[in-house]
Amino acid sequence: MKIICIEEHTVDADLARAGMANLKAEAPYMADWGSRVEDRPESFNDHRPHLVAPPVSLERAGDVGSKRIADMDAHGIDMQIVSYSNSVQMVPAAQATDLARAANDRLAKAVQAHPTRFGGFAALPWQHPEAAAAELERAVKQLGFKGTLLVGRPGETFLDDPRYEPVLAKLDELQVPVYVHPGVPLPQVREPYYGGLDKEVSARLSIFGWGWHHDAGTQVIRMMLAGVFDKFPKLQVISGHWGEMVPFYLHRMDDTLPREVTGLSRTISDTYRQHVYVTPSGMLNLPHFEFVHKVVGADRLIYAVDYPYLTNTGAREFLEALPISQDDKEKFAHRNAEALFRL
Repeated sequence: MKIICIEEHTVDADLARAGMANLKAEAPYMADWGSRVEDRPESFNDHRPHLVAPPVSLERAGDVGSKRIADMDAHGIDMQIVSYSNSVQMVPAAQATDLARAANDRLAKAVQAHPTRFGGFAALPWQHPEAAAAELERAVKQLGFKGTLLVGRPGETFLDDPRYEPVLAKLDELQVPVYVHPGVPLPQVREPYYGGLDKEVSARLSIFGWGWHHDAGTQVIRMMLAGVFDKFPKLQVISGHWGEMVPFYLHRMDDTLPREVTGLSRTISDTYRQHVYVTPSGMLNLPHFEFVHKVVGADRLIYAVDYPYLTNTGAREFLEALPISQDDKEKFAHRNAEALFRL
């Protein structure tokens, strides 16, 4: 069975250097919170991915070539759609367009060297929505990228802000998706919600323990409630970590935010199932899978490991052992990705 994973990251040294000063100012707890390379809780065993906490080596994360392919081969993974985990929004606005363009060119070169093993998501200069739309078109039409991955909010506000409509309109026109990836919460959210605990605990809780998942899920919910998908009917979103909590509250939102209140053409659940794809991002937990599989359906699931921040350990074994039909396994493993990205 072919396996295509779509939330697999690399880093760009120039983006990292340009964004570090802003990261330290906005999120110092992320810039310097830990020094361990591997963080493997006792609850993890050798048969599931384990977290590789910052700082992941630049050599490992930056490689989109033979070493990454060897790791994929060792774990039975056929293809990755690769994206930058660097947040372009963190770089100075005056440099964002040039830095994103150059980073996309570098990633495209790596992808083109191994076109059957890699695809790419574009980095966009969200500080300048018109320039971001133009770069998206260039990345898709000239570089062959499959869409874009957004790390966190595009700015101080979320994607439903009308200022980002040029990018959403271009995604709709090109019929390529945006992967809504988590990013650091705003400082004014982080302190009251996640501060006041042990420094290490606060840092983890505010990012991959809870906070950035809540942010990413909120971004998708706001897009639905703002009527983004009514305005852009071909727009597709990808949401990781089993949908960043949202699938578990779809029924609740249908009850509390009915069409009579929202004025939308569809229920929240119907909108979600028609416009959002969900990936596990390496959270290979059977109860989570079974719930999301039942709620959103097999046609809306795509596989993802979150390499190199999670290892590829156990990725194939988890898929093969799922208690579902072979048809559903193949949709999850590769067919839905092939359809969405026109592979």
